[in-house]
Amino acid sequence: MNIYVGNLPREATEADLQQEFQAFGQVASATIIKDKYSGESRGFGFVEMASQAEAQSAIAGLNGKDLKGRALSVNEARPRPEGHGGRDSRGGGRRMGGGGSGGGGGGGGGRRPRY
Repeated sequence: MNIYVGNLPREATEADLQQEFQAFGQVASATIIKDKYSGESRGFGFVEMASQAEAQSAIAGLNGKDLKGRALSVNEARPRPEGHGGRDSRGGGRRMGGGGSGGGGGGGGGRRPRY
């Protein structure tokens, strides 16, 4: 079972996560998501546990638990919604051509009527 772990302190490591979850059973993997440019923690991660029962026990036991001064948010990871592609799926294209008032070549913006 895949478990989401949020509100992680910046100094938390994957070893810290693994250690916390091992108290509840076998941990297949523990991953902290990092910023691709700075390499710093983004404050959340995922833990994969082999047993559904152990995972549920870990969720109940660790949700709200303090780790290095932060109360963890622990729950079952939900799959990303279909079509969720990050930054590229936010409408795109609106900035091209000047946008705002006046558009690119002057005038009052708006669309030209179709005849």
